Amino acid sequence: MNESRFLHACRREPVDRTPVWFMRQAGRYMPEYRAVRAKHSLLEICFQPDLAAEVTLQPVRALGVDAAILFADILLPLIPMGIQLEFAAGEGPVIHTPIRTAADVAALRPVEPRESLAHVLQAIGLVRRDLGDHTPLIGFAGAPFTLASYLIEGGSSRNFVKTKQMMYGAPQTWHALMGKLARVVADYLVAQVEAGAQAVQLFDSWVGCLSPDDYCEYVLPHSQFVLRAVKATGVPAIHFGTDTAMLILWMKTAGGDVIGLDWRTPLDLAWKALGPETAVQGNLDPVALLVEAPYPELERRVQAVLEQAAGRPGHIFNLGHGILPETPVENVKAVVEMVHKFSMRRAA
Repeated sequence: MNESRFLHACRREPVDRTPVWFMRQAGRYMPEYRAVRAKHSLLEICFQPDLAAEVTLQPVRALGVDAAILFADILLPLIPMGIQLEFAAGEGPVIHTPIRTAADVAALRPVEPRESLAHVLQAIGLVRRDLGDHTPLIGFAGAPFTLASYLIEGGSSRNFVKTKQMMYGAPQTWHALMGKLARVVADYLVAQVEAGAQAVQLFDSWVGCLSPDDYCEYVLPHSQFVLRAVKATGVPAIHFGTDTAMLILWMKTAGGDVIGLDWRTPLDLAWKALGPETAVQGNLDPVALLVEAPYPELERRVQAVLEQAAGRPGHIFNLGHGILPETPVENVKAVVEMVHKFSMRRAA
């Protein structure tokens, strides 16, 4: 598995062509996944290792991507902490017991992931067995800030008012919550590595709502705690957030071998700022995958990302966020083929 181009790229080593995988590469845009979802809820899939493994493998078989990412949900660790969680149709996740006070934080239970999240670890074992030595598996978790925001807001948010009210108005409560979440996430990712994950991604999907000063004061130490625990395992870590152009240097300080970039951030400028000792992942706009065939505009945009990377070791091609549900499967497969073709041409 050391010959995987994805793992080589994570470590900024030369590759024969640029590796490519996609966030949300398993999901609603695939008919195979929709067939499973017609019979099972999202949480049922996550809690049944055989189903989670099957959904993880579907895009690997269909697309020719260079890495698999485990099918799970970033909110799963909240359930054994005592949180009542529901995925409401058309609304996304709903937290029925939001965290608003110091007493709420104190009531959160510690988590032993090898017990309460054993189904996730079992799914990792099943996926690794089927992937063999051909394709590496990425594990993942939600970062403390994004999990805390879900807990405080009770679901998705646009302005994160309640989250920031706790940060600014009750900083001791905030840091107590973040500390608990950081320990759970760190243990969870380490357990995933022990179960067979060969890399992990820390999703801080909502952290772009913060200023650099607020990130440094309220988030960085807790993300750093998580990523230091992963670093000790020896596997590569990808640190990803959206709308984070002004935060990437602080995210680098927090840790991670690879910094994930969304489409709002010019890849070449971000990489120059981060320095050659950091690998980067990204960063095609997911909407670009909705164009109709033939694909001259999609090809142009794929080539533009590769040109910004300039063939330097340490680039992993991905979207700037997850695949949209209405994306045609053939377009996703076409991007994989384009990336491999164009990047091999560059190396020739």
